[in-house]
Amino acid sequence: MPTPTMRAIRLHAHGGPEVLRYEEVPIPEPGPGEVLVRVRAAGINPPDWYLRDGMSNLPPETRPTFDLPVIPGTDLSGVVEAVAADVAGLSVGDEVFGLLRFPGFDGHTYAEYAVAPASDLALKPAGIDHVHAAAVPMAGLTAWQFLIELGHDHPSPFQAARHRPVPLGADVTVLVNGAAGGVGHFALQLAKWKGARVVAVASGAHESFLRGLGADEFIDYTKSRPEDLVHDIDLVLDTVGGPDSSRLLRTLKRGGSQFPVFFGEFDEAETAELGVTVTGTQVRSNGAQLAELARLIDAGTVRVAIDGTFPLADARAAHERAARGHIRGKIVLTIPH
Repeated sequence: MPTPTMRAIRLHAHGGPEVLRYEEVPIPEPGPGEVLVRVRAAGINPPDWYLRDGMSNLPPETRPTFDLPVIPGTDLSGVVEAVAADVAGLSVGDEVFGLLRFPGFDGHTYAEYAVAPASDLALKPAGIDHVHAAAVPMAGLTAWQFLIELGHDHPSPFQAARHRPVPLGADVTVLVNGAAGGVGHFALQLAKWKGARVVAVASGAHESFLRGLGADEFIDYTKSRPEDLVHDIDLVLDTVGGPDSSRLLRTLKRGGSQFPVFFGEFDEAETAELGVTVTGTQVRSNGAQLAELARLIDAGTVRVAIDGTFPLADARAAHERAARGHIRGKIVLTIPH
């Protein structure tokens, strides 16, 4: 009997978006603790292009191991097609979403079917479609684990100290740098849910979008430097990172904290002099936390923004869109069946 096959995107070599190939491959089979998901949409995230280009931007000691060819992708929304005998709580036909096996590159969600650990999945929010649900897992969990609850004891590869979220409330002001992006627009809304005052930093084209999500103050970084305009901030969540991240320390009050989502370059003497702390973590798969996010989405507390969608076969175009930057929300691959 021939092996059942599916269409998927695979990498056979590292490089630019042109190395993404649309191919026919065997449908995977679920093992213990797993389910087979018919993928309806797959979210695109920075680790997807880190994998594509060979992770040259990561320190060698933090790079996960993997073999080529490989199917990229970690985020999905879809329908349960088969369930391992030892899995409870999920049934064939359930609509689910999840961040699969992260940190790592074994999610393989750029495909018509994917095998998922049941513990990485949650029921899809009923009030949104698969495209919007596929946009949530990595970005939403990153915002949740940085701001609300870490939810695991795994050490970060980027720092020795354990990340501790800052309690948020009406007496706390949060600055979100890169507020219009995937992580940023979720972080803004979660901070508002907790009652915090939020300063959103993005380009001017995103001002009305971010004010609509609840931003109390907006800074157009193309016209002004945040550190020149605001001070006495309790918490900076920097979704941009990189060598310029440390300049945002000047916005903090003494005792404040900066959370770089992609770890930047910081000087311990400077942070000690300013009396501030810098801490981060690495997002990890967590179905229970996704279920919490699903409740907030169904309640209308958190909205999901989509920058654009591309058919699975056009993954190259999706990666090219991501490379151009200035993204509002998330880019998602659609997988018709």
